[in-house]
Amino acid sequence: MRRDHRPYWLKKLDERLRDAYARHFVLPQFDTVGEGARLLNPRHIAVIGGGIHLGRYVHLNAEKGAPIKLCVWDSKKRGGFLRIGDYVLISPGVRIIAAEGITIGTGTMIASGVYISDSDWHGLYDRTDDEGHVAPITIGENVWIGVGAIIAKGVTIGRNSVIGAGSVVVHDIPENVVAAGNPAAPRKALEPGRAIRDRRDLFRAPEAFARQMDAIDRAFMRGNRTLSWLRAILFPTKDD
Repeated sequence: MRRDHRPYWLKKLDERLRDAYARHFVLPQFDTVGEGARLLNPRHIAVIGGGIHLGRYVHLNAEKGAPIKLCVWDSKKRGGFLRIGDYVLISPGVRIIAAEGITIGTGTMIASGVYISDSDWHGLYDRTDDEGHVAPITIGENVWIGVGAIIAKGVTIGRNSVIGAGSVVVHDIPENVVAAGNPAAPRKALEPGRAIRDRRDLFRAPEAFARQMDAIDRAFMRGNRTLSWLRAILFPTKDD
């Protein structure tokens, strides 16, 4: 459909049911959860293993055809962890799988289809080895990882850096650069001294931000009626 025909009350009911599902079924699977965590389409978020920590005001935005998978693999050889910092955004189709340790810094944004793993998952000469070569990953604060990028074992990405869509990161990336390619390498530096706004700025006054988002919902749904929503569901037209 071209727009959301739901009346305002129905969208808010959907959100309350969604949040209740997340609180009851998904959030308890994390070792720790900060305040303000928001899970969109929580039925399509898989949390597997222990040692997974979620920071404050983290947004996990899954979709039915593009689930999010957060996993720590317990091989009995080591105790792995996955630490997701405050204000992080994780988009549909992201898979993050740790055998040793993955740290994602405050304010980082991870676009759709990104794959992050700190292990090869098989030995080069022993294909029955369930880990292979393992090395931790550290992603700094306010990093932006583009669509479909792959972040490989042992990598550190510096704060504020941008990883281009489809890049394969197998070496460290310094801070404050735009990196791209296979293998990814710095292509240009960010302008020194220029201020960067990040996701923390959205939540410095969380109640005001929530009121702003609610006002946007009301504006976009003004005039939506229950009967017109039902009509659009049952008898859609090209204008819907």
